[in-house]
Amino acid sequence: MNVIEQLISHAPEIEERLGYTFKDKSLLALAFVHRSCVNENRSITGHNERLEFLGDSILGMLIAAHLYRVLPTTPEGDLSYLRSRLVEASSCVTYVQKLQVSQHIILGKGERFNSGRGRDSILSDLFEAIVGAIYLDSGIAAAEHFIFHNFSSEINAIIQTPTQNWKASLQDYCQKRFQQNPDYQVISEEGPDHSKIFKISISIEDQVWGIGEGASKKEAQQAAAKEAFLNIRVDKV
Repeated sequence: MNVIEQLISHAPEIEERLGYTFKDKSLLALAFVHRSCVNENRSITGHNERLEFLGDSILGMLIAAHLYRVLPTTPEGDLSYLRSRLVEASSCVTYVQKLQVSQHIILGKGERFNSGRGRDSILSDLFEAIVGAIYLDSGIAAAEHFIFHNFSSEINAIIQTPTQNWKASLQDYCQKRFQQNPDYQVISEEGPDHSKIFKISISIEDQVWGIGEGASKKEAQQAAAKEAFLNIRVDKV
């Protein structure tokens, strides 16, 4: 029995945790195959990156539609910021960890001992691949039910938490204190095009005040802006 067959043999357990039963078990299996396994095992020809690409778009659309419905008076900028928080890598990691299915990921030997940001990226991609697989298996209504049936409490907690737009706060503060805007620079980009990890720095008056990482430039900018804003306020005190 190869690793794909072994994973499919665990389908009932995985599906119970997902709250969804696949008609096409091969889609379920594909969602759990990481690229690193394909590189080391010639008998496996597919991996979950295309499903992750699809799931990322579906998740973003469903979250945007949900925010539009439940927050009818919220401005577009705030809706955009909330959506980014709800679909960012760290949130996807929280979602998939709640499902307790990550032990079924099929990884190459080099990734099995991975930790930190790399591990989070694998978990985030897994969640988006599951969303993509459910969409292909049963359509948009099934994907929507999966997301909001399993994660309504996490989604509502983020929606109800006062949002801190660190970029906006930093820009406002810099204009008042320095009479200029902060300068954002991409330090590095790692990973495939659809699943990059960005590292961004923020400079003000040629001094670096913050560095942040994220699965998108917006996420990395927010992380860097938060660090810079707090550093500048401490420096002033």
